[in-house]
Amino acid sequence: MKEQRTIPVTKGKTYEIEIIRLGTNGEGVGKYQDFTVFIPYALPGERIVAVITTVKKTYAVGKLRQVLCASPARVAPTCAVYYRCGACQLQHFSYDGELQEKQRQVQDALTRIGHITNVPVLPTLGAATPWNYRNKMQFPVGEDKKNTLSIGCFAAATHNVINVENCVIQKEENNQIVRIVRQWMKDFKIPAYDEDKCTGMIRHIMGRVGVKTGEIMVCIVTACECVPHIKDLIRRLRQEISGLTAVIQNINTGHTNVILGRKTRTLYGQDTIHDAIGNLRFHISAQSFFQVNSEQAQRLYEKALEFADLKGHEIVADVYCGTGTITLFLAQKAKQVYGIEIVPSAIKDAIRNARDNHIKNAEFILGDAVYKLPELIKNGVRPQVIVLDPPRAGCGEPVLRAIGRSQPERVVYVSCNPATLARDLACLQTYGYKTERVQPVDMFSRTHHVECIALIQRVKS
Repeated sequence: MKEQRTIPVTKGKTYEIEIIRLGTNGEGVGKYQDFTVFIPYALPGERIVAVITTVKKTYAVGKLRQVLCASPARVAPTCAVYYRCGACQLQHFSYDGELQEKQRQVQDALTRIGHITNVPVLPTLGAATPWNYRNKMQFPVGEDKKNTLSIGCFAAATHNVINVENCVIQKEENNQIVRIVRQWMKDFKIPAYDEDKCTGMIRHIMGRVGVKTGEIMVCIVTACECVPHIKDLIRRLRQEISGLTAVIQNINTGHTNVILGRKTRTLYGQDTIHDAIGNLRFHISAQSFFQVNSEQAQRLYEKALEFADLKGHEIVADVYCGTGTITLFLAQKAKQVYGIEIVPSAIKDAIRNARDNHIKNAEFILGDAVYKLPELIKNGVRPQVIVLDPPRAGCGEPVLRAIGRSQPERVVYVSCNPATLARDLACLQTYGYKTERVQPVDMFSRTHHVECIALIQRVKS
């Protein structure tokens, strides 16, 4: 009978702990008598004192009390509400340290989860600046027990809204939108939505900035159709925001944590704004997916195009194509590209984007990639290159099996989750593929998220 291990830490007590690495959520990971302890805001190489707040069978969670020996990469956070807000996790880490850690996390996932070794993980492609990069803002609106209005971000692991006056990772235009809406709500006593009582009006504020075009969208998510003094808000926005192109109302009456409802109407201007990546121009609606970091998105897509190594004669399948951003980049170098996407509005946007950019060699297919990719192959389409850009859950095994059957020369895998990337790369190995290299790209500076691109080559049938 296996002897049960004694847990060496107790809730409520303090311990001195050495931090060895960062976890997947940006927290410090340390060991106390070989027992794992997670401590937010601690950095690798530090010796710290933490009080234990949670104890489980295989790990504990602690709260940082004192840094006894600080990492040389520790810096003062820029944001005034950093330690209360849950949007960023790495502002206390130097940017060089963050980039190195993201490279290590990708390498660790390949080794630990995929059991993939001897694959180069290249240095993370960092941003020119890690600040004020987000072209899309979605801030919840709330009130505390004293009816004090807050617009900002949820505190980590809660639905408590932290009021944010100036978010340092948002484009300044988005911060300006929040200031205007906040003052309008105060002046006219417009109530915030209370998700527990299902009362109030304003649920979320969304801002979208066309970085290359200067066009700006404001979307007010409401719990009801009629909002008093909405014309006053539009007037203020028009007076104070240069480049205002669209004011949208999205109506979400559901008792849900989903941000957008099904009904949307245009209160002022256009239904969409535009932005450009490279020489391609895109329509962006309130519901559209578009990379939140326009500058880094261009580097990501250029790297995907480099890995695809297209000569002009290839048939390409872009699986999980979204609104067709990568598809249209590929179409500039390929003979024919097929984009597959399950979301109808995304396919509609993709077709429109192809038309507006005068691209005629891109075809978009609506449906689940699990069924549509095998169907495409069954109909005689044999892609030489397949590009994957799945959600965080990664690819379904049937999609990977279809790739194995179609035997493309190359697979380019764009991933926002190193763990599921590693799992899927291991699966592709069983179909005769080898991962050549992986390139991390910092799309979400000052947070724990890391995007990466893997180049996979066929080595045997």
